[in-house]
Amino acid sequence: MTEKFEIGGHVTWNSEAGRVSGTIKAIHTSDFDYRGHRRRASKEDPQYEIKSDKTDHIAAHKGGALTRSGGARSK
Repeated sequence: MTEKFEIGGHVTWNSEAGRVSGTIKAIHTSDFDYRGHRRRASKEDPQYEIKSDKTDHIAAHKGGALTRSGGARSK
């Protein structure tokens, strides 16, 4: 089972630029449009919008791509 995260949780993930860290700003539990693409999400497999700590970039990832970082809250 993929770990569940909460808004405000701190996570890391891999990107083209290397390891990135950020804070979860939104959780999607149904399909949604993101940067012109349809993203699939469900209650069982949500997608998370995360704001990078170093830039204003917002990324969207499933929980399997994320790792808790420094006190991130999870369920």
